[in-house]
Amino acid sequence: MSQHDHEAADPVTDRVHDNSWSANLEGPEHAEDRDLLVEQGIDAVEHTAPGNHVNLVTHGEHGHPETYLYDVLDDEFGDDVEYEYVEQCGCGGHVLRVHVQ
Repeated sequence: MSQHDHEAADPVTDRVHDNSWSANLEGPEHAEDRDLLVEQGIDAVEHTAPGNHVNLVTHGEHGHPETYLYDVLDDEFGDDVEYEYVEQCGCGGHVLRVHVQ
């Protein structure tokens, strides 16, 4: 992975979503920098109001989110979230639905 200035990357959202929504983590910047993808995935969950879910649409470059995102979600949020793998997109990315309790 190359080192990038995460401050230069556009944020995945700028507000708290009081509905279910999807966070696009499939950009070329996400393909190049898994740490950015994880950081913005955490940010997306933090910007989802309780009782809703966010679909984290991850870049296929990093493989199945089970290999790098599940443990992070457990460490960051514990029992405050539940997540389920939805599907692999036709473009190779993956959809992980995170329910905020």
